Amino acid sequence: MLRNYIKIAWRNLIKHKVFSFINIFGLATGIAAFWLISLYVVDEWSYDRYNLKADRIFRVVQHGTWNGGKFNLAVTSPPYAPALKNDYPEVEDAIRIDAEGGGKITYGEKQINEGGMLFTDKGFFNLFTHHFLSGDPNAALSKPQSIVLTKTLAEKLFGNAADAQDKTVLIENSPNTVTGVIDDVPANSQFTFNALRSLPEGYTDTWANSHIYTYVLLKNHDDFKKIQVGSNAFFNKYLKGALGAVQFSMELQPLTSIHLNSNLDYELGSNGNITYVYVFGAVALLILAIAVINYVNLTTARSSIRIKEIGVRKVIGSSKKQLITMFFAESVLFTLIAALIASVMVQFLLPYFNQLSGKNLLLLQFGFSTTVIIFSLFALVTGVLSGLYPALFLSGFRTIAAMKGQMGSQAATILFRKSLVVFQFVITIVMIAGSCMIYKQLHYVMNKDLGFNKAQTLTFHISDKSARGKIAAIKSQLLQNPAVEAVGIAGNPIGNNDIGSDYFNIGSDGKANAESKVVENLIIDEDFIPTLQIKLAKGRNFSQDMSTDKQEAIIVNQTLVNEMGWKDAVGRSVRVGLDNNGNVISRKIIGVVKDFNTYSLQHKVAPMMLYLPFTANDEDNMYVRIGKNNIPATLDYISKIYGRFDIENKVEFHFLDQNFARQYQSEQKQGNILLIFTILAISIACLGLFGLVTFTAEQRVKEIGIRKVLGASVTSIVTLLSKDLMKLVLIATLIASPLAWYGMSKWLQSFAYRVDINWWIFAVAGILAVIIAFVTVSIQSVRAANANPAKSLKNE
Repeated sequence: MLRNYIKIAWRNLIKHKVFSFINIFGLATGIAAFWLISLYVVDEWSYDRYNLKADRIFRVVQHGTWNGGKFNLAVTSPPYAPALKNDYPEVEDAIRIDAEGGGKITYGEKQINEGGMLFTDKGFFNLFTHHFLSGDPNAALSKPQSIVLTKTLAEKLFGNAADAQDKTVLIENSPNTVTGVIDDVPANSQFTFNALRSLPEGYTDTWANSHIYTYVLLKNHDDFKKIQVGSNAFFNKYLKGALGAVQFSMELQPLTSIHLNSNLDYELGSNGNITYVYVFGAVALLILAIAVINYVNLTTARSSIRIKEIGVRKVIGSSKKQLITMFFAESVLFTLIAALIASVMVQFLLPYFNQLSGKNLLLLQFGFSTTVIIFSLFALVTGVLSGLYPALFLSGFRTIAAMKGQMGSQAATILFRKSLVVFQFVITIVMIAGSCMIYKQLHYVMNKDLGFNKAQTLTFHISDKSARGKIAAIKSQLLQNPAVEAVGIAGNPIGNNDIGSDYFNIGSDGKANAESKVVENLIIDEDFIPTLQIKLAKGRNFSQDMSTDKQEAIIVNQTLVNEMGWKDAVGRSVRVGLDNNGNVISRKIIGVVKDFNTYSLQHKVAPMMLYLPFTANDEDNMYVRIGKNNIPATLDYISKIYGRFDIENKVEFHFLDQNFARQYQSEQKQGNILLIFTILAISIACLGLFGLVTFTAEQRVKEIGIRKVLGASVTSIVTLLSKDLMKLVLIATLIASPLAWYGMSKWLQSFAYRVDINWWIFAVAGILAVIIAFVTVSIQSVRAANANPAKSLKNE
């Protein structure tokens, strides 16, 4: 019997080619979109789950608030790990990671500037799972001056990774023994590296100096609750003396939740966003729902063609159950064919989708067998859901009425079908409005005045320490070229979200307050402010003519002044720390700069103090403003001049506008993905409209014929068939607008500086949807209006 049903389904598919093509193409497109987004979502959820002990690994982070501000740090101080292991029996192991392990690595004649090296403790491989190609994971980092290389870095240095074991490499002229080679870190890891170096034996620092990432392995997953509850005792015991009156809390983040749920200061890796995962998961389901709705609408729209077939089958003995089974077989066949076409579409589109999303996804991401089983079950379930309503609807016609070709009253069915169309366009209008808002916000952040001139300004790191002592000579030679307009120095490259921060006390006449305040601090020279064209609000810049500036002066930004409630900050004293003897170090504010952004616009401008370098080693980032003409020649000139002072390291330029643009790459990628799937949703939804107008035209074919005989124009008939559907799109616009407003409000909250949500965004989305819908409806309406009325009235 099933074989017979499949044959019938196949014959119907062949007989009605256009109808079948639209149905299958719509389903295939919906399934392909669903599969692509599912691969993306599953990949985001998979981060760090490859670690065998992932459920017991936690990262220790710290939060604090007080009258002067707050901190939410992914980093801790070096003593955290040993203290946690010593104080809490629930902690099986604890390790530290220091991201400042990079540098020049040398083997023989080969030299590589490798920034992806981390310092860590010997227990690293007890927590994290990595496959060793050579070496012992239990002993690889147990000795000082040990290094474990990834396969890629080992091949760069030695040609063959197998030759790396037990070799000695130089890192900044310090010998390190290769004690292991591992496979490259999986792409779905919260942090990546190319090499691990052993921390110096007995390494520690003060409790106030937070720059280390601390991970713990617990004996049981739920033990993290006990440790978090005891964070006050931990603070009082170790941190109160360093931090003072702070409302402190220590949080243990599950390893598998960090990538999607953590957005703290100084994250070790570039994290994702759980909101995007939920949004894209919902988009995948909604696009699939639109495709299924299309099948329902198109199938029921063609019901008038099959009504007599149903009547004949009932007369010769077919039961309702058999008819339902037949229509289910047809829908499952359609869906299986659509699924096969979708798999080809996914394979073809994956390279473009990977480029768009920054992923490396595969069609057979879960293995051949698993993929085939999932795909088949998915197609079967989709087919059953798609065929459920049409099967019940078509099998429900009365026998005598069906034999006469009479469908009876379809008011309830038409209302249901119209509701589906409204639902489709609610989805598409929300997606259109969302795409418009994302574009508007990204355009805003890319073009907002950041408080300095980022155009034509480049920065590069001064790797060679001896070159840092020759800054004046480098500047002098660079400025001999008229294309080089200005040169300055800073301790960090701004725009990378990694400016340092510190505690200091505000007071008058050198007297410190009891409470500290966390502010950003940036080391600069006297040429930095004019090079970036930062504006002074009050006071003066640093000056080479003022010998006291280096030890006694600082400049602060307007935000700090506003938070302190000062009318005039210039001349006030600031406590910036203690010297090695415990004496207070005070500085005097000599100037106030207007606020400028050092981070992306997801972050508010924070209180900041600027001060001159303590030593030449602090002068490690050079900023150069260049002219607009012949930029390649200017870059070549800068490279040659710098090469005279650093013969070993090749200069790597980073333009400031590109630095800031990179901070929005994630939002740009998500926006582009949403735009593409919005277009797909619109396309599939239009097929639904096509189905509904087809059904309407068939139901009113005699009415249309009579109207034409009585002199109705094509325009009036098109209006007749279109106006009800246009009303549905307008209703969808009214429903979609508040939903889109709510969703966009939530998304914009991730930006400290954001655009307003204007009413015209929803008007544009609605008008665009109406235009697209009208064009779609008009195609079929014009066809119906131009039909020969004699054919529709010949039986009357």
